[in-house]
Amino acid sequence: MRIAVIGTGNVGGTLGRRWAQLGHEVRFGVRDPERGAAAVKGGDVLPTGATAVTPAEAARGADVVVLATPWDAVSDALRELGPDALHGVVLLDATNPLGPGLALDTGPQGESGAERVQALAPRARVVKAFNTTGFNNMADPVYGGEPTVMFYAGDDAEAKSAVRALVAALGFDAVDAGPLVRSRELERLAVLWISLAFGGLGREIAFKLARR
Repeated sequence: MRIAVIGTGNVGGTLGRRWAQLGHEVRFGVRDPERGAAAVKGGDVLPTGATAVTPAEAARGADVVVLATPWDAVSDALRELGPDALHGVVLLDATNPLGPGLALDTGPQGESGAERVQALAPRARVVKAFNTTGFNNMADPVYGGEPTVMFYAGDDAEAKSAVRALVAALGFDAVDAGPLVRSRELERLAVLWISLAFGGLGREIAFKLARR
């Protein structure tokens, strides 16, 4: 799969590096491609199959575009890609609309960040995922020999299938949370994880979904 990663901090860097190690073609969109691996969090070199290019070059021809920027950079990042770059493309939204004190910056009707991403990129097929845990768990999602859960939500079945494959490839228990509106709950779940992790439990915690 051809994957563009827009946002090369801890989340984008970890996800992209892991997918490249699994054999996917990964292009990191960075403002200064000449910096190469130095522009991407997670290591001194990029894995085989990963390159650092401009954001527009990264998105060109991609099967999946991963949005992993800070929330206040989302609109500029999408605008930089251009209106045609995301036409029909799976746009995996890994962001959280967090404000001061972990308050969620919701839309006027309670819209989630993912719903607003869809409004900003109306021709993309937006799927919410990778927003409910830390990048350390994206590097290793297994606890006690069992996979931890990663929920995803979206309105397009084919797009969700592509995201599910990427989620499962990293070792998560991939669970469909429903339509994109369910991303409102997923963003609240992210606030819970952050609150627990930085409230004394530490980052080495994750959610599991028990079944009977």
